[in-house]
Amino acid sequence: MDNSDYNTKKVRKHIIFYGRVQGVGFRYRAEYAAESFGVSGWVRNLYDGSVEMEAEGTERSIDDMIIAIEKSRYVEIQDMSVKTIPVEGSSYFEIR
Repeated sequence: MDNSDYNTKKVRKHIIFYGRVQGVGFRYRAEYAAESFGVSGWVRNLYDGSVEMEAEGTERSIDDMIIAIEKSRYVEIQDMSVKTIPVEGSSYFEIR
């Protein structure tokens, strides 16, 4: 992917976050960051203590959103599982 695609081409990512990501405001911070960077999709807690997210936007906006979440005071992302999935054209971000 060249640099112009990084900034302009829409993608959708399925992400699982591992670490200290539940009980620390992760989903609310994710919603705020997604809205700030124009990312749509959703986020929810999983039973194993991880957090699942689908995020749609440019590669750059998704990266910026994740960086903003990581800067949260109590969030500690230790690992992420990321795969690219088909774009859905969603227009908002929600907590599930």
